[in-house]
Amino acid sequence: MSNPEPRPDELHCTAVEAARPELMTPREVPLGGPRAMSVRRTLPQRGRSLIGAWCFLDHYGPDLVGDTGGMVVAPHPHTGLQTVSWLFAGEVEHRDSAGNVAMVRPGEVNLMTAGHGISHSEVSTPATDVLHGAQLWVALPDDARDTAPGFQHHAPEEVVGTGWRARVFLGSLLGSTSPVATATPLLGAEIVLEPHGVLDLAAPLPGGGGGVEVSFELGVLVDTGGITAAGVPASSADLVFVPPHTADLRLEAGPEGARVLLIGGPPFGESIVMWWNFVGRSHDEIVAFREQWQSQVLDPDRPGEVVASGGLVAAGRFGVVPGQPLPPIPAPALPNARLRERR
Repeated sequence: MSNPEPRPDELHCTAVEAARPELMTPREVPLGGPRAMSVRRTLPQRGRSLIGAWCFLDHYGPDLVGDTGGMVVAPHPHTGLQTVSWLFAGEVEHRDSAGNVAMVRPGEVNLMTAGHGISHSEVSTPATDVLHGAQLWVALPDDARDTAPGFQHHAPEEVVGTGWRARVFLGSLLGSTSPVATATPLLGAEIVLEPHGVLDLAAPLPGGGGGVEVSFELGVLVDTGGITAAGVPASSADLVFVPPHTADLRLEAGPEGARVLLIGGPPFGESIVMWWNFVGRSHDEIVAFREQWQSQVLDPDRPGEVVASGGLVAAGRFGVVPGQPLPPIPAPALPNARLRERR
């Protein structure tokens, strides 16, 4: 998913070391288009840029496609990150310049590695009436951020316990391990709690396995219902940040039950510069990425105009998305200030 509208509070985020869990509330961001599908963005924020290596989280729906127009995200570039797509309802077609064509469906994770550079599109299918899901990005560490682009798909089996059920799509939790490869240790899971259900994420399961790594930072995104996470009450669309070595890792649902996304990983430990759809290490790198994308998508004979279709995108760092007639998205203008590092 493209990050279409860089905001001043996204240009510079200074990490705040939290002594205890904290509540993070979202802001509404339009993705564009004639009816402007909106998403709820909880990461990054001014006070926190990363949870482990997770650097971006958009939560959307449930939206009636007939009202919003659905998801129509034309070809756009990425570098230095991985995208993680997770749906609760609907279906989205993914196409990328590495030649991958795949459907994003509920309960199945698609992870795209941008690495050195990739471009892709995301379009909800004609059969989709309701669209509901999350789009997340993971920053790649310095030793992996220039790797070749790639794509992985996994449909995790459901694991069930007393008062809860879960699908672990990245990392290991609750006796389930995902085969999806990541450049840093990561955790990603959908957890559904029954009314008044309780899940202690620190407790091992009978027979072994279960709990999260104590060194992990965690984020608990509430999709539906209400919960108390690590002692912090949260409602739908809220994100609870839980720092490493927190003793209380219980998730407790309210009377309606709840569905949450759990993300996490060890503190990233590297500074990044993130702007639009790029993750780099300096202002100058981001400027170069932007120029390389613009050189691929702007018509050289008509300055400032985008080429007519995806098939006409010039060859270059970010490749060409095959079979996608939507015109590519040009990069927005850079801010009138040097981009700052964030941790």
